[in-house]
Amino acid sequence: MLTVRNLESGYGRLRVLKNISLHVRPGEIVAIIGANGAGKTTLVHVVAGLLASWRGELLFAGADITRTPAEAMAGLGCVLVPEGRQVFASMSVEENLLLGGTALRKSGGSSAIKEEMERQYARFPVLQERRSQLAGTLSGGEQQMLAMARALMARPRLVMMDEPSTGLAPLIVREIFSIIAQLRAEGSTVLLIEQNARAALEIADRGYVLETGKIIVQGKATELLANNDVQRAYLGREQIG
Repeated sequence: MLTVRNLESGYGRLRVLKNISLHVRPGEIVAIIGANGAGKTTLVHVVAGLLASWRGELLFAGADITRTPAEAMAGLGCVLVPEGRQVFASMSVEENLLLGGTALRKSGGSSAIKEEMERQYARFPVLQERRSQLAGTLSGGEQQMLAMARALMARPRLVMMDEPSTGLAPLIVREIFSIIAQLRAEGSTVLLIEQNARAALEIADRGYVLETGKIIVQGKATELLANNDVQRAYLGREQIG
């Protein structure tokens, strides 16, 4: 589904990503874990077309997307749920969802938009209850659900989620991660960026540990959970279950 080869990128003269290579297979949840400043968000921003790559190759479903602009990515089936939710605060819940369905409207028309919106309301019932409410007045957990639903309105093949648990209460975190696991059960592919390493690895199939812009460990999620070095550096006692 997604292949990253020898990727380097950064900001100005600051090189953040250093020779990154990874892959995501169809139907997987792949977790990218690491501390703040490790380069996790930079990585997904390059894949999403929000930041240019300096070197390397990006392939999505076999096609070269190394120079593909961000506005074209949703149409290809690759979407990003950004860190910090970034909902359109002055617009209603439903208006946010309609924006997320822009690519779907072009390919499937109004009937596809209506069908997908009902699917997201079934997945996130609280959003249906608040469909006319301004997004900026939602709670943090509700805004995270809206950001996820907005991305899913494109019917993507790959969903990239950047720190979906940030700032949320443990009960809401459990709900969010349960929904992510449900997406895999429905056949979706997820690239999950998380500082909450244990929560991410407990639902992931495989994982990569990113440190100062380099992948230092990779493997099955169960292997990373049992890895002593990963445990000491990234796995605290917190659990979502």
